[in-house]
Amino acid sequence: MIAALKAAHIIALSIWCAGLIVLPIILHVYGRRPENRTQAGFAEFRWLTHYSYTGVITPAAVIAVTFGTILIFALEVLEAWMLAKLVAVSGMVLLHAWMGHVIVEAGEGQGAYRTPMAGLSLLALVPLMGLVLWLVLAKPALEDFIALMPAILQEPRGNQIPARFDPL
Repeated sequence: MIAALKAAHIIALSIWCAGLIVLPIILHVYGRRPENRTQAGFAEFRWLTHYSYTGVITPAAVIAVTFGTILIFALEVLEAWMLAKLVAVSGMVLLHAWMGHVIVEAGEGQGAYRTPMAGLSLLALVPLMGLVLWLVLAKPALEDFIALMPAILQEPRGNQIPARFDPL
């Protein structure tokens, strides 16, 4: 069961990461073609970006995050490297959402919107992917890094959860 979850997680993560790398390149190169000034060229560009994002990349992201969350609880991984990995994955999710915004703007602009250079998102995305991979494979002890944080961030505050936020 765990092996199947890990396999599905890795496959979905691979598709998601590949899509996040390819999509900005498609937007930059394909979106600036002169053919996009025609209705047929623009419709092709809009179809390619919209359906690759909503039909392939986003479902892969949802599956990767879902199976990853299940694995965290199934394996009871509650270590500092996992928290660091979740922060890096959150960065990937933010870039994923920004990519969706760019696709909507490019689709609604019909040639008037200049897509950002592919390097902008890749400059942030590739290091995040590398960090996730390194954290998962190395599982580093981050106690020395945690010790550098202020004491107020290292100890519980002792406050109760406000009643309006407590689901119980």
